[in-house]
Amino acid sequence: MPSFERESQRIVIAGASSLLGAELKSLLEESKFTGWDLRLVDEEVAAGTLTEAGGEPAVIQPVEEGTFSKARFVFFTGSIDFTLANLQQARESGAQIVHLSGHSAAFANSFEWFPGIETLRGDSLPASSPLAVIPSAAAEAIARLSLSLKGLGLSSLTATVHQTVSAAGKNGIEELESQTTQLLAFQSPGKQIFDAQVAFNMLDRFGPGSRFDLGQAQATLRNEIGACLRGQPVLPAVRLLHVPLFYGVTFSACAKFGLSTDADKITNACVRGGFAILEDAEAGPSNMTAAGETVIHVAKPEANPLQPQSWWFWGAADNIRLPAWNAVKLAEKLVP
Repeated sequence: MPSFERESQRIVIAGASSLLGAELKSLLEESKFTGWDLRLVDEEVAAGTLTEAGGEPAVIQPVEEGTFSKARFVFFTGSIDFTLANLQQARESGAQIVHLSGHSAAFANSFEWFPGIETLRGDSLPASSPLAVIPSAAAEAIARLSLSLKGLGLSSLTATVHQTVSAAGKNGIEELESQTTQLLAFQSPGKQIFDAQVAFNMLDRFGPGSRFDLGQAQATLRNEIGACLRGQPVLPAVRLLHVPLFYGVTFSACAKFGLSTDADKITNACVRGGFAILEDAEAGPSNMTAAGETVIHVAKPEANPLQPQSWWFWGAADNIRLPAWNAVKLAEKLVP
């Protein structure tokens, strides 16, 4: 990489109008990157949006020739289509690319990262790799749980992830809000985004006209987890469901062990693996307790009385803040 790029203090957030992009910008401005040159870009439909960067008014720009020139970091936080359309130009700039848009299996010569993954997998941060992938909060939770428990003789892991409408962005949040209001007023709900009633309803799929494919989101989640667990002997079975909530992600998981273990050993393994254990049964974990947090909350494991050596886990994470925080922590790790 040319020296001007190594010394550059330019950061490009590609997908700046997204929930992830806005959260990332806020966290960057509170980190060691305070005062760096933040460039905000997005798809044509979002171009011209007035926002702020570094306390000054800023306008989100479209991607043009030279957008990524001399950038030290390029963070992709928008749709996967937007990322794929602009990835090559970002690569040609020589910048360190940090990808938060999912579909990590689509990228060759990349590495997955969240805090502590090197220790959990027994490897090290690549000395030179221009493309880093930050998994979603749900993918991190399941991968981290699997890696944390492998030393206890984990033989299988099954998980159900409960996804909120914020996974579909601002439009998803607005549709749930609108549907909730309409249904409470005994009106027929609008279904422009999901082509289904998402308010007051759990679903395993959306309507055929939905702009957001829950089946594809499930496949992406499985791919993310598989990438994080590359080379590991136990791969989890994962199901993704919609829940009628705005933010956060929760999960229920059942782990089966081939060796005798107990609650204290499992709890200690989770703590070493980077989870925050909530001991107050009345306080969560929940979407509310995890809001604004940068760690994944789990309750103490509960034995399954019907199956010996099987244990249940319940956890929650902030699906926006956690990956954005991880992206900033990785950037700080990569800057001397």
